[in-house]
Amino acid sequence: MSENCIFCKIAQGSIPARKVYEDDEFVCFHDISPAAPVHLLLIPRKHVVSLQNVTPEDSHWLGRMVALACRLAAENGCRPGPQGGFRLVANAGADGGQEVHHLHFHILGGERPWQGRMAAIA
Repeated sequence: MSENCIFCKIAQGSIPARKVYEDDEFVCFHDISPAAPVHLLLIPRKHVVSLQNVTPEDSHWLGRMVALACRLAAENGCRPGPQGGFRLVANAGADGGQEVHHLHFHILGGERPWQGRMAAIA
């Protein structure tokens, strides 16, 4: 955990969030400025700055995180099948648009059109 990280504080429970899932490894909550009808943030409890900092040793928990993102998308309103789906976004570093320096996936979905709000994802 990083004492100055807002996502670490959400994971610890010291900052409130509309959580939809949490376990020993991950926390998922609603984005406060949604860019789509379904807009969740999935974070590891472990403080990892970004995808740029992931190492081969992280592959096991990162794989679980991706699988969990798929499950949470379905459980929170993303339609299944080719007519449905969702977008999984991870911004990495300043040039990648990352604003919160704690690895996180944006899970975005719901009936379109919502692509006009994509610029707000950071």
